[in-house]
Amino acid sequence: MILIAVGNPVCNEKVEVIYHEAIILGYNEKHEQAQWVSHIILPDVEKGNVSRTNNFRKDKLVTSGTASKADYWYSGYDRGHLAPSADFRWSKTALSESYFYSNMAPQLPELNRERWAELENAIREYVIENKIQVYVVTGGILHDSLPVMRNQDRENEVSIPNLFYKVILDNSNHRGIGFVMPNGICDYPIMSYAISIDSVEVLTGINFFSKIKDEDFIEQKIDIDIWQSGSKKGDVAPLNPTTLEKGMINTVQAKYNIGTKSTVCGTVVSTKYSEKSGATFLNLDKKFPNQIFSVAIWKDNRPNFSYMPEIELNNRKVCITGKIENNKGIPAMNISNEKSIIIIREEK
Repeated sequence: MILIAVGNPVCNEKVEVIYHEAIILGYNEKHEQAQWVSHIILPDVEKGNVSRTNNFRKDKLVTSGTASKADYWYSGYDRGHLAPSADFRWSKTALSESYFYSNMAPQLPELNRERWAELENAIREYVIENKIQVYVVTGGILHDSLPVMRNQDRENEVSIPNLFYKVILDNSNHRGIGFVMPNGICDYPIMSYAISIDSVEVLTGINFFSKIKDEDFIEQKIDIDIWQSGSKKGDVAPLNPTTLEKGMINTVQAKYNIGTKSTVCGTVVSTKYSEKSGATFLNLDKKFPNQIFSVAIWKDNRPNFSYMPEIELNNRKVCITGKIENNKGIPAMNISNEKSIIIIREEK
């Protein structure tokens, strides 16, 4: 199997390594889920048209037995695919394998159906845009103090991870990236959860790609922008609120302060000047149409600026003060003069 070429993940935990046609996994009987699931996303995923089957079933290759429907039913947790079924829509067999309970872990709907799904989509977009294959390893961060699902008709004690990880290797371009997300609501954009593969190895105790060349270089380095595709290219992670001065908030926190006068800090990632209306628009941290915080300078207020804001502020870190309003579900602010904007001078 091609997956073996980069090396199976190696960990100190006792796992049973199971080889399917499209996935390899290390099953941890103590937690009734895989410590890791490894698979490849192929460019063929763009043209694949195999429909999902929802054929959830036990994995007969796991000698100790796996979790079951009864363990998840009425538990409040989704049967979260570790290797997502949409990655295998090029093959009926591969897609079917993704429905083994050995490939499931308890995920709250707020994670599984939202940011986790966005992350899976983003990786597929990267594969399709770059026309290359990537190696992916996914799992929950497992340890002895985790709670277990306790629905009445359960057959097994399935641990509930507090955190989930995913590591991606683009061996063709010698680059990699890792992600760690909490099992619940994730307020921040997906790239805010990106870390180096080395950092994921420290958290999990797993060595992921032991057979690749330049392993240390690939696993230590992280370049978020390289991994973004399409309209998301150029987006940045919101500023860490702990680094901001007292009374200042970042673009994610802005949605919790609608209706109040606040100082919102972030990076201007896109700007637009409309010759028709004379208005200037700024988007912080995420570009249109995925914006999370926008600023408008209307025509009548443009003379109050000694510079052209769409040029001077582009790609600059700024803090902007004004009343946060709700613009079709997106936090937004209208400002009337340049005194409302502080440009953050970065140390070189």
